[in-house]
Amino acid sequence: MAMPVGIDDVARAAGVSTATVSRALRGLPDVRESTRKRVEEAAVRLGYAPTPSAVSLASGRTRTIGLLTPWVSRWFHSNAIEGACQALRLAGFDALLYSFQLEHDATRTPIDLDVLRRRVDGVLVVGMTMTASEVALLESLGVPLVYVGSGPPEQVRVHVDDVATARLATQHLLDLGHTRIGHIGGYPEQRTPWATEVCRARGYRDAMRAAGLPDDPDLLAYGRFERDGGRRAAVELLERVGDLTAIVADSDEMAFGALEVLRERGVTVPGRVSVVGVDGHELGDLIGLTTVAQDAVALGGAAAGLMLEMITGAPVDRDVVFPVELVRRASTRRH
Repeated sequence: MAMPVGIDDVARAAGVSTATVSRALRGLPDVRESTRKRVEEAAVRLGYAPTPSAVSLASGRTRTIGLLTPWVSRWFHSNAIEGACQALRLAGFDALLYSFQLEHDATRTPIDLDVLRRRVDGVLVVGMTMTASEVALLESLGVPLVYVGSGPPEQVRVHVDDVATARLATQHLLDLGHTRIGHIGGYPEQRTPWATEVCRARGYRDAMRAAGLPDDPDLLAYGRFERDGGRRAAVELLERVGDLTAIVADSDEMAFGALEVLRERGVTVPGRVSVVGVDGHELGDLIGLTTVAQDAVALGGAAAGLMLEMITGAPVDRDVVFPVELVRRASTRRH
């Protein structure tokens, strides 16, 4: 009887390490496309495929993964959840969605662990800022945890570099000659140092300071990562900063709101004001929004893959950083 093909066999056939095989087949970054193709071809040729049933049997419990998220309608969250659910379905796992209602100041009801206890084999935290006590509470569940989008540095995370992402968006405007660049961030009151809005604010500030530009609180406004919030923030910037020539928004959805306000007020884009967003929202292409794009579906899928490996006790990369790409469109031009 022929022995089943294992990951070691694929590694030998492709001339790479087993870790590279794992990363390539899970779609993780930092694997050359030529290497990924060679691994995939070797896996197909040998008939190798990770068995979902092995993962399910290893857990011996629920075959369900908990998904904690503050929203299901926002672009990043819905796409990351979609990617995670696709990967879980392929492995024969279900997802238990647990969402929250965030208030105007970003507060929400505390996590109720009774909702998750003994009901899940692991927890994916999708784009959600948590307090240190909540992180500790989740750890007390005794199941694998993976954070998608942002998370405590000591935890397993799948994310983009938010500081570098905002720095890239801001630097694009600086390279075009803009100096009066307004920043639309997430929430003004956020004390968690690893929160997305904190890191992206740092990236904007770093780029401005590196260009020799002083900190100016008039250039800062907040839109809570929603279109209506982006509208309100754009109104504030236009009323406070008479010589505003550019806006960088920490999400495409906030950028959409800003573009609406500029159009309503007769401010030409990019004639008078250039606008750049962050995310890679599908509608950005339709309206010509320059953006720093990330692959949220791939992030969610990779996070789910890590979770399934953790359930079997396999070692995983604790910090998986996906690349971003500056996509130049019609909403920015030289000043």
